[in-house]
Amino acid sequence: MSELLQKATKYLQEKLPFVIYSKPNEAKIVGVFQKDATLNFTEDFTETGFVFTSFDGEKLVLIPENNSDVFVENFETIDVENASIFDSEINNEAKGNFENLVQKGIDAINSESFQKVVLSRTEAVSVENADIIYLFQKLVSSYPTAFKYCFFHPKVGLWLGATPEQLLKVNSNEIKTVALAGTQVFKEGKITWENKEKEEQQFVTDFILDNLSEFVSSKTFTEPYTFKAGNIVHIKTDISATLKDKKDVKKVLKILHPTPAVCGLPKKEAKEFILKNEGYDREYYAGFLGELNKDFAKNETEKSDLFVNLRCMKIEEKTANLFIGCGITKDSNPEKEFFETVNKSLTMKKILR
Repeated sequence: MSELLQKATKYLQEKLPFVIYSKPNEAKIVGVFQKDATLNFTEDFTETGFVFTSFDGEKLVLIPENNSDVFVENFETIDVENASIFDSEINNEAKGNFENLVQKGIDAINSESFQKVVLSRTEAVSVENADIIYLFQKLVSSYPTAFKYCFFHPKVGLWLGATPEQLLKVNSNEIKTVALAGTQVFKEGKITWENKEKEEQQFVTDFILDNLSEFVSSKTFTEPYTFKAGNIVHIKTDISATLKDKKDVKKVLKILHPTPAVCGLPKKEAKEFILKNEGYDREYYAGFLGELNKDFAKNETEKSDLFVNLRCMKIEEKTANLFIGCGITKDSNPEKEFFETVNKSLTMKKILR
C-alpha cells in the first residue's frame, strides 16, 4: 500500500480529519491530512484547503492547508469485477413511500408551487468489516470520469462518493460550471431523450445562465450533449464565464448551491418542499466539496475545483447509507422515478459488493 493510503488508514484508526480524492480523468490521488481534530469552517471562501458543505449550506467544513500535511501520488488502478452487482430485490415499502413522495411533488408542481423539485431517499446496505481504503481504491478504478473521494471528520462522519457533477471551477476570474440533468441507464447504440428529460435539463441551464449575468462580463455555453457517468448517462451543458470581480466567488456559490439539479426551481419553494416532505436529513448529500483556492496536485493557487456531492454514501458502524434522488417535473411518473433511484444506487453498490 502506498504511503498516502497508509496514512489514510492510520488517520481512520486515530479518528483524525482527512480527505483523499482523485479528480476526473486524472491519474493522481491527493491526500490532505489535518494535524488535529478541530472542526474548522470557511467564513468567506477565501481560505485555502478542502471544503465539505451541507445541502442546506449551513455547515461549511474546511480542512485547512495551513494545519495539514498534503500528499500527492500517482495511482495505479486495481481490477474491479464486472460480474453481477447486487440482487435487485425491491423493498415494496420503500418503493411505495417514494412513489407517494413523488406524487406529492407532482401535485405541487401542478398547483404551480414550483416548476421542478428534486426528491431523494436513502437505502441502507450492510458493510460489516469493510476496508474503507480499498473501497476508495475501487471507486477510483471504476469511475475515471468522476470526482472520487473519501472524507472523514469525527464530528462529521465518514463519506465516500463518485460524483459526475461539477459545481464550479475557478481560475482567477475565469469560472466554469455545468448544467446536468436527465438520467437513464447506459446502453450501446443511440441514446434517446424524452421531452421530460430535455425540459428538466433546460430548466437547469436557464437558471444558471440567468443568475450568473449580474456577476460576469461574458459567458458561453455548449449545446446539450449526452454524458456517461459509470452505468448512467445524463444530458449535460458546459458553461464558461468571466467574473467582473473575482471576489464574487462567494456570491456565485450562493446562487449555484443548491443547484436546480439537486433542489429544484424556483429554488426557495423547492427547498422548502424538500425539507418539509422528504422525511430525513440530507446532511452533506447534494452539498458540495472540493479544492478551495489551491490545486494541490499542481501546487497552483487561485484555483478552486468544487463538485456536487452526488452518488455518495455515509458509512456508520456496519451500515452504508446510500443517498439517491431524481428530478421531478409535471410529466414525471412516480414508478419510473423510483426505478431511476434504483439505477443510480448501483454506482455505490458496485463498490460495496
